[in-house]
Amino acid sequence: MRKKKIIVAITGASGSVYAKLLLDSLLQLSGQIEKVGVVMSDNAKEVWRFELQNQDYENYPFTFYPKMDFNAPFASGSAKFDTMIIIPCSMGTLGRIAQGISNDLISRAADVVLKERRKLIAVVRDTPFSLIHINNMKTVTEAGGIICPASPSFYSLPKTIEEVAQTVVSRVIDLAGLEQDSYRWNE
Repeated sequence: MRKKKIIVAITGASGSVYAKLLLDSLLQLSGQIEKVGVVMSDNAKEVWRFELQNQDYENYPFTFYPKMDFNAPFASGSAKFDTMIIIPCSMGTLGRIAQGISNDLISRAADVVLKERRKLIAVVRDTPFSLIHINNMKTVTEAGGIICPASPSFYSLPKTIEEVAQTVVSRVIDLAGLEQDSYRWNE
């Protein structure tokens, strides 16, 4: 299996635990990964500090890019990043992607991934959805993206918030095409 190059975009939607667990999981799966590039919005950093009560995103050994760095390798299709995961994905970010507005590195990278017919996974967290949200999800899906709502499963009988959130992250990892040990229904 060819090692993957993955973009992780973290927006300011509530749900920093999902981003943290994804980064933790990618560390554990490093044998399957060539490179991880991370971009965080300013709001993502603020929400992470508030929800997780730390700034541990600074401690990950991945390459972090400023939100306006259009010289980041994944701002161009020539860098051949396989997958982009936006976790959590705010509805504002989703709307800009759906309308083709590339006004920061997150929306530009998503535009590149879609135009190159690569894998875009948007982990939307808002609820309830307005018709605008639903139409934006439809547009991104029609463009080739995958909308993966942060809707946990309970088959594995999770006991902590982290275990509940990990059920979503495990689905994301599966969607990204990475091999992992996780709960499988009736296996």
